[in-house]
Formats: sequence, structure tokens, C-alpha cells
Amino acid sequence: MNLSYTDSASRTSEFPHPKMSADSMEIDDSLYSRQRYVLGDSAMQQMAQSSVFLSGMGGLGVEIAKNIVLAGVKVLTLHDTKQCETWDLGSNFFLRQDDVLTQRNRALAVHPRVAELNPYVHVDTSSSSLDLSTDLSFLKRYQCVILTEARLSLQKKINDFCHFHQPPIRFIGCDAYGICVRVFCDFGDQFEVSDPTGEEAKEMFIQNITQGNPGVVTCMDSRTHGLQTGQSVLFREVNGMDTLNGTARQVTVLSPYSFTVGDTSCLQPYAHGGFFLLVKTPRTYSFETMEQQLSQPQVLTPDFSKPEAPLQIHAAMLALDAFQEQHNRLPNIGCCQDAEVLVKLTEEVNHTLTTRAPVNSELVRCLSRTAQGFLPPLSAAVGGIASQEVLKALTGKFAPLQQWFYLDAIEVVKPLQSLSAEEFSPRGDRYDGLRVCIGETMCLELHKLRVFMVGCGAIGCEMLKNFALLGVGLAKSSGEVCVTDPDLIEKSNLNRQFLFRSQHIQKPKSTTAAVATLEINPEMQVDAHLNKVCPATEGVYNDLFYSRLHLVVTALDNVEARRYVDSRSVSNQKALLDSGTMGTKGHTEIIVPNLTESYNSHRDPPEEEIPFCTLKSFPAVIEHTIQWARDKFESAFAHKPTIYNMFWQTHSSAEAVLQRMQQRETLEGAFQVVKLLSRRPSQWDHCIILARLKFDKYFKRKALQLLHSFPLDTRLKDGSLFWQSPKRPPSPIEFDLKDSLHFSFVVSAARLYAEIYNIPYSEKDLSQEAVSRMLSEITVPEYRPAEKRIETDENVKKPDQMKLSVSSEEEREAIAQLEEAISADHVTPERLRMSPRMFEKDDDLNGHMDFVAAASSLRARMYSIEVADRLKTKRIAGKIIPAIATATAAVAGLVSLELVKVVGGYGFESFNNCFFNLAIPVMVLTEAAPVKRTQIREDISFSIWDRWTVWGHQHFSLSDFINAVLLHYGIEPTMVLTVLYYRCIMG
Repeated sequence: MNLSYTDSASRTSEFPHPKMSADSMEIDDSLYSRQRYVLGDSAMQQMAQSSVFLSGMGGLGVEIAKNIVLAGVKVLTLHDTKQCETWDLGSNFFLRQDDVLTQRNRALAVHPRVAELNPYVHVDTSSSSLDLSTDLSFLKRYQCVILTEARLSLQKKINDFCHFHQPPIRFIGCDAYGICVRVFCDFGDQFEVSDPTGEEAKEMFIQNITQGNPGVVTCMDSRTHGLQTGQSVLFREVNGMDTLNGTARQVTVLSPYSFTVGDTSCLQPYAHGGFFLLVKTPRTYSFETMEQQLSQPQVLTPDFSKPEAPLQIHAAMLALDAFQEQHNRLPNIGCCQDAEVLVKLTEEVNHTLTTRAPVNSELVRCLSRTAQGFLPPLSAAVGGIASQEVLKALTGKFAPLQQWFYLDAIEVVKPLQSLSAEEFSPRGDRYDGLRVCIGETMCLELHKLRVFMVGCGAIGCEMLKNFALLGVGLAKSSGEVCVTDPDLIEKSNLNRQFLFRSQHIQKPKSTTAAVATLEINPEMQVDAHLNKVCPATEGVYNDLFYSRLHLVVTALDNVEARRYVDSRSVSNQKALLDSGTMGTKGHTEIIVPNLTESYNSHRDPPEEEIPFCTLKSFPAVIEHTIQWARDKFESAFAHKPTIYNMFWQTHSSAEAVLQRMQQRETLEGAFQVVKLLSRRPSQWDHCIILARLKFDKYFKRKALQLLHSFPLDTRLKDGSLFWQSPKRPPSPIEFDLKDSLHFSFVVSAARLYAEIYNIPYSEKDLSQEAVSRMLSEITVPEYRPAEKRIETDENVKKPDQMKLSVSSEEEREAIAQLEEAISADHVTPERLRMSPRMFEKDDDLNGHMDFVAAASSLRARMYSIEVADRLKTKRIAGKIIPAIATATAAVAGLVSLELVKVVGGYGFESFNNCFFNLAIPVMVLTEAAPVKRTQIREDISFSIWDRWTVWGHQHFSLSDFINAVLLHYGIEPTMVLTVLYYRCIMG
């Protein structure tokens, strides 16, 4: 992969030639791991060989620059002809006061800060004129051209040049004017997409396939197939109708659980087993030029409660373009005359459109009033969306936007229309662009805001950026942003968490982000903590702490933490802004006291657990073998050593333990601990032996025992075969040192045993020669089948090994082992300690992933399951959530728009929740969920937000409480479950 490091020292030329490199490097997984799970390696490689031209370094342009540099393009040219102004500080997070004082060119000013985001991307600059007379031949050097802050006439000219060039240069035009934003995409006449959705193909097991025309396929256990008519599926491991195997058939959906696959009448009858996979089919998209699209635009509709809005904004923004052509300026702030001119122009433009909607005069007037202004969260949201389109243009991964995206924030400014023009007038500071949109009073409210943000990862960094541009929590106004996160910065964070740099690795996220935020806006007050927010820290984050806040923001990556923060917010009557991403998908949820439901008001269905017997004996898909390997790691190298240490901390004398065991006293975990002590290796070659014996146990003896207990011809009571889909019969694996997977398992397991038992080893000890020599001397005991019950019930849970009953024979064996250890002087303080290993997926040198990958792959081989590569194994074993900066920027921008509405005290109808998937692309804005009220009687009801306060005294009894409720509310309590809040008033 071409990911060349280049010196990003500032260099400016007329239009610089993108620097090319023949150097080939592998993808830096330590940096890009989360993004690789979103885009895949092929797309990453294409992106890393691509050059991009980006014009306009205002707020929207720098947002796009940030996102695509983090993603890892090869070359990015930043173009701008304007000088830095104070106004820019409120929209461009990479400009500083010194840049304004020295009147630097905006591209030159942001260049070093953009360049340091990713050392693998070469960033250069240009400040040359780009207008209708410019020779555009320099654009041939680029694969994608992005224009921001460009007049429509220039956009059309450059789009035509890009569209008709061979091969086509992908073109994206982006504009942000006050409350309205737009994105236009043109990727040429024929743009092939390799994977329109990016969804991973799942193996679906088959219950039955009929012989007929058409043949009907039914999914096992009424699982939903998720297919659409016209898609194709690939069949594998079908018994009976086995000519289907390896063939792809187009489907016609009959129900969520069944579909037809054409004529199967001439095939052999279906017997059993088999599964199918969705076949990913490349798709070709055709684009028109901007000129062709103006009168009959293809638009994406984000808000179905306003289906005509995209076409209305289309007409209004085209009219705004015409206004600029006629007057060589934007409408004046608060000028009613300009607003009416723009309304008339919109009506004229709308009349020329083939596809149109009624003119929305209110929207046009709001656009006119705010056109000179800037809403940073709106640009962050559309910047994330546009950036994802850039990545699609470069890689052919995911369905492109066809061809216009429009979004407005009229709900933010609609309640402010009655304010005087003075409210929106510039005052010569960094907030002028924002003030144009929301007025001085709202700006002051944002300055006074006291916010508690929980989490400072990718979303947290984006939220802090938005807070800085909005002027949230200024010191001079007694505002504050309090942020807490216990985590330290890792290299993989740098791909999305843009406030961090390589020199910050292993430093706290919260304090580092706080310093970076103050560089964007030095006027803020940021208080950084290193605490988790959980019951254990309620002494810090108590009711008094919450009473000082205005709202709470979550930037978390797990549901349980969200639920806890939500419960604290509800109990303290504080608004909560929640958001999250998974790959290209994102959601926002707005929780407002007395208006909306809380996060805890709804629950997602629980994650489906893999049955214990499936993991232990009957894996069917690769996810089962990976989870099994992860469980083996956890048990052998984390859980058992931890139990061992805890046991000997509780029972410090081995002699005393022996005496109690001899007296038949039950000591929890004693049997397992004594077994570990008696088998404890003391030198490196013992670790190799232990690892080799584990290989035999896991991959040979387990298979032999299963086949002994359930021979291949075993049948169930109904006469059907025991070994049929999804059950797969295992095949024992004979150890072969020449097999790299066998070697990897033994070495990685031996390393981990050495580490938990504190046994030193050298690099030489890990060599093929040294390990081979030791293995050649090992004698593996011959397998003898045991008569033991193997669990087949999928409803049975995994037993607690520490609480399993121990037979008298096992007791005697454990006593003998402990006696022997004591007599041999093997019970020393050193031997009563182990060093547990917590699974760390991102360190490729620790051997953790080596063990899990080897163990999973060997088990997959044993059960004839297709082996997963290391990358997929790491994602599943490490429970990694795929992530990309584009979605993070979009989700943080959308939720920050809602923050303004919360601060303004807007009504319920103003708030929006959002779900989006940038891959498809789709965005759905919906009303927040209204709070539910429970009616007690005609005049009394309550919701989760209501609090009934009964004032008591020092000797207030339960009877007094019941009488007080009866007196004040006319209700007689019949049961008191718990006292939530009790306060004595001393006389």
C-alpha cells in the first residue's frame, strides 16, 4: 500500500503537482484498525493512492480537510485566496488569533495543523486565483475535486471539465449559507461501486428446499434472511440437492423467512444441511452534470415530515446564487428589502424548474437573513456527509449520493424572527457569524452554559470542537465545560480523535483534549477529570454537582454507561444529548425534561448469546470458533491466575489449607487452585510441553471424544441424523510442526504460560529450531475414550467451574498433590503468585492475538468452517466497533444543533432525533419521542420527570408521610417501596 511519509513543511506554488511515491507499505493497522473494518483493505489502498484538490478553507472546507486527511488519502491540496479574518475564528477550528493579526492566507494558516493529523498524507497548498478564466488543466492531476465557497457559475464550469475528462475526475460541490447547506456529487457517466452497502454477508442455515418450479428455500429456526428480490445468494454444504453448492441463484422474496431460487424440479431431493450467503454484486451509477441537474434535481429527503424541503431549499439556494451574481454580495443581515428580493428571485427560479415544490417564503426569508452567517454544527454535519462522498469517489466503496443533499436548520432560527435587527448585528468578535444566525441573547446563553460531558473519545473531541466554535462555557460568563474520561490515548485513537497527536499517546484523553480545545477558543473554561461516571463516583458527581449544570452530553461507547448517566440526568431534571456511531451509521437522541422520553424509556433487544453447548462442542460458524478461542484465553490466562492469587491471599498457609482439606472442609476453588499449583511449570521448556499438550487436548482429543460419544451414524429419536446442519462433525488434527498454524499456537500459548507463571524466555527460545528441538522430545499420552456426558441442550448455561461438585476421588487426588508440593518445597511465595494477562488486542507484540487467531483457525479447520483472516478475528475477539471520522463529525454536528434548541428553551416540536447511514446513503430526522404520562385520576397524572416533594421534620414517620400525601394530593399510598430522597428540616 502506498502510504509514503512526506515532510509536510509548507510549500505553495501556483497549483502544486501532487507528490507521488513508489514506496509500498502495508496498512498501518495500529493507526487505521477501526477504519479498516469500515472500508476494507482494497478501498484503503485505493484511497492511499489518490490525490484530492479542495478549494475554500472556511469552516466547511476545513471540516472536509480534517476528515479526509484522517481517512488517509495520498495527497491533499488546500486552496484558498482569502486572508484570515476575526469572523473566521468562529467557524474554522484550525485558525488562531495570530493568523488573523498577521492576515495570513487561510490555506497557509491551516496547513500545518491539517498536515499533522496524519503523517502518511502529503498536504500542500495553493493561493492562486481560481475563476472562470483559469486554465483548469492542472486538475488532471487529481482524482477528486471539491469546491466550497465557490459561485455556482464556477462550480458548473469546473464540474463540466471534470465530467468530460477521461477518465472522469470526481466532482463534489459544497455550500453553507446560514441555515442552509447543500452537497452536489458528479462521479461521471459510469461509476462502478464494488459494494453498495458495506454490510457483511452472514451465513444463513437452511431448513428446507423444495423440488419445484420455483423451488422454495426456508431458513432454519424462522431466522429472517434480510434479502431483497433481485439479489443473488450462494449455496454451500447442501446435502441431497448438492448440485446447488457453489452456484449463485437470484432470489424472489416470499416472506421474511423464505424465498424462491428458480427451477429445482430436476435436482435431487433436499436431504439436510447447507447454508447460503448474499452475493455482493457490483453496481454502476450514472451521473449528470450540475448544469443538467439544476432543473430536474435528484435529491435525498432527510426529513419525511418535510418531504418538499429539499426542493424548496434547492430553489432558494439557486436564487441566492442569482442574487450574488446580480449584486456581487450576499443579502444584508436583517435587511427586509433584500429578503423580499430573494423571495421574488426564488419564485422566478422555481418557475424554471421541471421538478419543483411550492416556494417556502418563510425559509427564503430566514435564508436571506442568515446567509452571511455560519452555524458551526450544521457545517460539521454536512462536512461529515460530504467527506464520506469523497471517500466513495476515490474507492468505489458504498453507494454514492445521487446527486443533491440539502439540509436546513430553520427550527433553530424560527423562534428568533421577532427579535430586533440589532440582535443579529456584528460586534467585531469571533462569534459574529454565529450571531447572525441566532442573535446576541442566545450567544450569551451559550457563553453561560455549564455542560457535563461524559467521555472524550471520537465523539467527545468533535463535541469539544463544536463547543469551542459555539462559545459554550466561557470563563468570563461563569460558564464551564466539565469533561471526564478515565482512558489514556492509544495510537488507534489518532485516526478519529482529531484533538490528539502522536506525542499524546499514553496521556489522559480528557486533560489533553481540554488543552487542545483551549487552543481553538482560549475564552473557554474546561475542567478535565479522569473519573468514570458510575455508582462508585457518586461522591464526586452527586446531586449538588448536577444542580450546578444546565445539561449533560454523553460521548460513550456502551449502553450500560449511557443508561446510568441517563438515570442521573432524569433524577436531577437535566437535559441529556446522546449520540453514537457504528461504522458509517450514526444516531442522535435528545432528552429534555418534561418533554421527551429518557434513554431508559426504551431498550434495544438483548444481544443474542451463543449457547454454551455450541461454543463447547458444536460450532457452526467462524464467530463460534473465535469466541471459543477468546474464552480459552480468558480462562487460562486471566480468570484462573486471578482466582489463584485471590485464593492464596485469603489462605496464606498451604499447610493450613491441606489440614482443612483433610478434614473434608469445603474451600471454594481449592481443587482447581491445587491442580494449578501441582502442574505449575518452572522453566521455559515446561511451557512448551504444556502448550503442546493443550494442542492435543483441544484439536485432537476433543474431536475423538465427540465422535466416540456421537458416532457419525448417530440418529435422534425422530430418526434424523445427529450430525446435520448446523451441527458439524469434527475431524481430529494430528500435530505437524511444519504447519505454521500449529507452530504459532504452541509458541503463543507457551509465551502466555511463561508470562502468567513469571518464567523468563528469550527471542532465541522462540525460534523454529529451538521449539522444534524441544517438541521432538515430548511424548504425548495416547488418547483413551471416556464415558462422559456431553451437553447438547442449547438452553443450559455455562457452569461456574469454581462451584462444581468435586468427587471423593478428585478430593483425594488434590490432597495428595498438595502434600507432594509441600514436601518438595514447591510452596514458596513466588509459586503462590501468578501474573494474570488482560486481553489486549491492539498490541501485536504481546502474543494475545497470535493465540486467539491460531486457536480459532485450528478449531475452524477441525469443524470444516471457513477460516477468518487475522483482521476479522481481531474485530470479533476484541469486540471492536468499526469507526470512521466522517460519521463521528456528522453525528456530533447534528446533536450540537439540538443543544442550541435546548439552551433556547424551544418547544417539543422543534427537536429532532436522527438516524443515518452514510454508506447507502440515508438520513432520517424524526421528532423526539414524547414523554408518556400515567393517569392516576382525572386531575392527577405523572411522568418519569415528575417529583412530588413532601417536606418532613426530624421525627417524620411513615404514617406522617402517608398522611401528608393524602392531604396534599388526595391519594392514600398503599405501598411504599423505597425512599428515593429524604431530607430533614431542622427546627
